[in-house]
Amino acid sequence: MVAALGTMCIGFTSCDNDKFLEVDHYDILPADVMFADEAHAQSGLTGIYDCLFPDGNIADGWNYKPQLFLGCHPTLDTQATGWDVNWGIQNWTADEEELRKGWQYAYRAIDRCNVFLAGLEGSGDPAWSSFKSMRGEAKALRAYFFMFLAQNWGKVPTLGTGESYVTHPNKPAVENDMELWDFIIQDLEDASEDLDWTPLNNEYGRATKGMALSYLGEAYMWKAFRARANNDSNTSQESLQKAKNALEKVINSGTYELNRSYSTLWDGDEAWSKEAVWQVVMDMGKGNYSSWSQDCHIFNNFFAGSTNGGGGWGSQYNSWEIYFLFELGDKRRDYSMCTSPVVDLPEEYRGAQTWGYNPFVQCTIGLDNADGQVTDNQNDRTAPIHATNNDFMFRNGDGEYAPAIWSMKYWRLARCQWDIPHSPCHYYYKRYSGVLLDYAECLFRLNGGNDATAWGIINQIRNRAFGNDEVGHAAELTAKFTTWYKNMNADATWGYGGYDNSREYYPVPFSEATVAVPDAKAYYTDVTNNGIVLNLNGKQERLCQPFAGKAEVWEVALLQERRKEFNQEWNLKHDLFRSDILKTHVECDYPQGVGLPKGDPNKAKNWHYYRDWQPNEQKYFMPIPTDELLKNNALKQNPVYTTTGA
Repeated sequence: MVAALGTMCIGFTSCDNDKFLEVDHYDILPADVMFADEAHAQSGLTGIYDCLFPDGNIADGWNYKPQLFLGCHPTLDTQATGWDVNWGIQNWTADEEELRKGWQYAYRAIDRCNVFLAGLEGSGDPAWSSFKSMRGEAKALRAYFFMFLAQNWGKVPTLGTGESYVTHPNKPAVENDMELWDFIIQDLEDASEDLDWTPLNNEYGRATKGMALSYLGEAYMWKAFRARANNDSNTSQESLQKAKNALEKVINSGTYELNRSYSTLWDGDEAWSKEAVWQVVMDMGKGNYSSWSQDCHIFNNFFAGSTNGGGGWGSQYNSWEIYFLFELGDKRRDYSMCTSPVVDLPEEYRGAQTWGYNPFVQCTIGLDNADGQVTDNQNDRTAPIHATNNDFMFRNGDGEYAPAIWSMKYWRLARCQWDIPHSPCHYYYKRYSGVLLDYAECLFRLNGGNDATAWGIINQIRNRAFGNDEVGHAAELTAKFTTWYKNMNADATWGYGGYDNSREYYPVPFSEATVAVPDAKAYYTDVTNNGIVLNLNGKQERLCQPFAGKAEVWEVALLQERRKEFNQEWNLKHDLFRSDILKTHVECDYPQGVGLPKGDPNKAKNWHYYRDWQPNEQKYFMPIPTDELLKNNALKQNPVYTTTGA
């Protein structure tokens, strides 16, 4: 039997490529019905894709929670208030709801894959034109969800075709990492053979050869990482070579390319651009955003929206450490972050369009309205700066401090209003820029830190970051943006009442002339040896410690470019962890004891994150959820948590 559940429409482009996801809801159907013909089988496959979206009964925050907590907060580049703070100080426990939901949701998806594959192989017809594609898609999806488990928990139980927790209720975790990664690798190798570069029926949202090969490369890199931990250099080098080969196929295919502008990745009409290797696009459709009865309760505009003018909550802030990391001229900062109008922030670090303002949703931050109160979704930037909460640290209603920086990657397609609970958004699981940086890492590890091709890749990504790829293309990029936003005026569906859609320019202007970009190798050689020291209003303040003796120049370059490229994206922590640099990053980029503790009266005016704890590398794998330990007697808690009482 297979569960074939429907899903919401996931595209907010004008095309109908994803119509295969709009299916009726089914009950559990017998295999002889599900695989009676090709059309029924494809409906069953859609029931697996349904697991890429939230479910109010199991994981209503999937794609945001647990991903934000697992993939971002441990890097410290995202921070939070309330109980979410624990995810940034390694103070999580086995009883966390987000852990339980993430684990259970992943295994539900795996269960569906296993049932579907068993039925397809037993009752399906290999003569169907889509037989190989359906098999490849199911294996690619199973591998993705197993990777989610392996990245976050380490050793977990593997369930193969036809298996589930019903048939194997007390299955133990694998004995070692290699067994798990070999299981994932085999699925991805099989999928890459079955799938094409373009999705079946040109329906974007389906797994493709590029998706399978990109994750195959990453899986081999994880295997190499675990081999290094076991002092097995032969397996590590062999795995890195196989990772390189897989990623090279993706690069040489000509299927993918970087967007001309980093910013447009999060614009409304950029769903499944050529940079998107694997993406989930959330759009519940017009009329559903004010409904509280939807299964899909993704409050991303509340999590990411400003609490100092937008009305957001306290789950998601950027740190000043990541804000100041961007070199002056690197446009990724102002394309992805907006701040309060911080009075002490030097002019050269203030975004012309993003200081006290989110230009994409035309929302002021921290300015007075006519009544002397902080404005709420006002478009007028001429009001005076509000008397309070416009320092480096924003103080929320509970008296907690957080950096006064908000991500515009998710607070871009809807304003933050209580009566508009949902908003459309892009979630990139795998971008082509990440494939390029993974490939560069393989080259460095295989050939040494002077590999010219690898340094060229980093310079290619930096060239886009400084706006050079935009030059000469402003008109076409602007036209695409303004076309989508033309329907925003007085449209209460997404909270855009009063939005001025008459503007014919992009909110953060595109570059009109090329600029010289500092060479990556030279720049990061200096950062490695000397760290970074800022000059803020005539006072020198250290941003990060030197990395010399702790990391190679190429490792520092990949670390810092990944932070700039993928801040607020769910893969960052996993990339840094498997690259052996996450703990070093915390120690050097967030030095212990620097800044002011939260009880200090001058805390609001100090931009540093105050770290008073030591990172424990073993804790980058999470504790097995308590509920799972109670249900499965063969499971054992990850060792570090049995000794800490977590």
